[in-house]
Amino acid sequence: MSEPISELKSPVSRPMEYALVDFGQGRKLERFGDFLLDRPSPPADFTPIGDPQAWEEHRVIYQRTDSTEGNWESPADLPPQWGIQVEGIHLRIKPTRFGHVGFFPEHLTHWPWLARLQQSVDRPLKVLHLFAYTGSTTLALARMGAEITHVDSAKNVVSWARQNATNSSLDQAPIRWLHEDARKFIRRELKREATYDGVILDPPTYGHGTKGEVWRIEKHLPRMLADLRKLVVPRNAFWLLTCHSPGFEAQKLRSCLTDDASLPRSGNLESGPMQLTTPAGRALPSGYFARWTDLPV
Repeated sequence: MSEPISELKSPVSRPMEYALVDFGQGRKLERFGDFLLDRPSPPADFTPIGDPQAWEEHRVIYQRTDSTEGNWESPADLPPQWGIQVEGIHLRIKPTRFGHVGFFPEHLTHWPWLARLQQSVDRPLKVLHLFAYTGSTTLALARMGAEITHVDSAKNVVSWARQNATNSSLDQAPIRWLHEDARKFIRRELKREATYDGVILDPPTYGHGTKGEVWRIEKHLPRMLADLRKLVVPRNAFWLLTCHSPGFEAQKLRSCLTDDASLPRSGNLESGPMQLTTPAGRALPSGYFARWTDLPV
């Protein structure tokens, strides 16, 4: 990974405290610091386990009770939260009833690309980060020297992200933290004639805004991308769209950027699967991405 170029104070670097240990039979085994977590993984449904011995270690298992929620077995073995460090960013890990823990490690693959974008210009990139969750990529961008507007509709998640910033010595970084509905925020920014160098978004399949506004990716993403296109003109430095929704694979996300966002063909457009890799080199698909830039990287 590229070294940060900002002058902000950062924690002392430690080895990566996340690892995909193994996967198979519809589950994945991951190490978050001192704890080994066993969670469902639909992409591993028809894949055999690679390292049976790894699953014999003491682990905490998450089991679904319905389509969206579940329980962590042996909760006495798992604290309510703990910290890990990832590329100099200190993240709080909190197991939730949805099976999430506050960190999507597949997004790490984009950090070197974002670092090269920031290094290719002589000023801070102004970035709009939508559906920004607990802020790992926001904080990575801040360490690179960018200015970020971080938007998420869940108030507790924005608070979680701000705590991550404080723990990472980035509480004074140029980050605007907003508990907002993404579509409403974009419309207000259009009225204010705001502009950004680039946009990052990881839209959910289904969700709600701050006042219960319903989000459905098939219905609402095309219009959102068309509106965002107006916010990144004339700068238009980069776009990064990631997704975990069924039907939104690499080619679909490419079409989202070329057709819905109407990005110029002169830029560099890439797309493909996001993957996590075990120490043995086994790759687990973890969503898809499409990214575009007209910067020289």
